[in-house]
Amino acid sequence: MLGKFQSSQLRIEIEAGENILRQSILEVDSLKRWFFPLGLDKQLSSSLTKGARFKAYVGLAEINHEVKCIENNCICFILSGAIDGYQEWCWGDGWVQSSLEGVSLLPLKLGHSFNLFKFREFVGYKVRQLKSED
Repeated sequence: MLGKFQSSQLRIEIEAGENILRQSILEVDSLKRWFFPLGLDKQLSSSLTKGARFKAYVGLAEINHEVKCIENNCICFILSGAIDGYQEWCWGDGWVQSSLEGVSLLPLKLGHSFNLFKFREFVGYKVRQLKSED
């Protein structure tokens, strides 16, 4: 793999409960709305499960994701292609933390920050919608 080893650890506060955060990360329909352009395996169920695979694209660069493990408030992906490494997401009431490590030519810290920003915007919109329905 060409590139250099990079790592990024980010934690953000989000005014949302653990269940909304879990749904936004694990449900495929939600993931499609906030994660950068995805090419999802047609055999994926409605939510991510261990062993599920999908592709993400940054320009022409393809990043393969495989779900290595899922816990109650954590998911870990093995990455290959344009990034050889892993990404982990953990969450709880009011916060999300993500770690990304890998060898790549891509600027991982920039992409990681952008992805968490998009996630926070998506969850904020979802929370506002739920409040307006009440």
